[in-house]
Amino acid sequence: MKRNTSKQSVFEKSRLIVLTWTLLGLLCFVFAQEAQKEQPPAKAPAPEYKIPPEAAAKVNPIKPSAESLAKGKKLYGYDCAMCHGKDGDGKGDMASDIKNVTDFTKADALKGRTDGELFYITRNGKGEDMPPEGDRAKDEDVWNLVNYIRSFAKK
Repeated sequence: MKRNTSKQSVFEKSRLIVLTWTLLGLLCFVFAQEAQKEQPPAKAPAPEYKIPPEAAAKVNPIKPSAESLAKGKKLYGYDCAMCHGKDGDGKGDMASDIKNVTDFTKADALKGRTDGELFYITRNGKGEDMPPEGDRAKDEDVWNLVNYIRSFAKK
């Protein structure tokens, strides 16, 4: 019987070891799952921003004049200055919360951008940070705004 007892004892020890390792593995798995739940989900990369070629090709029908700039300035004060700054320098009250606010006073800031592109961006917004003007303004008002924005670099 002693022999049988020692075999049983070895078997029980082996079973205990296997059970202990299984429980440890299960605990590690549970802790790993909980740690993963606590982390915020990964943010998807922003989709590439593309302006349709037909929108970029649009020509501004309104020539920059004192009247056009005055109308553009009014709309700019309502909708753009809070981020782009009263003087177009990209230092508006909300600019600190946003990455890469365009500084319109730099000559190269809009270099390569057509008036059609500026119209499109203003009308449709850009990414999460720049909301669209949408249908709140008439096309004529947005074109005046484009003229006003362009005037910052000329000052």
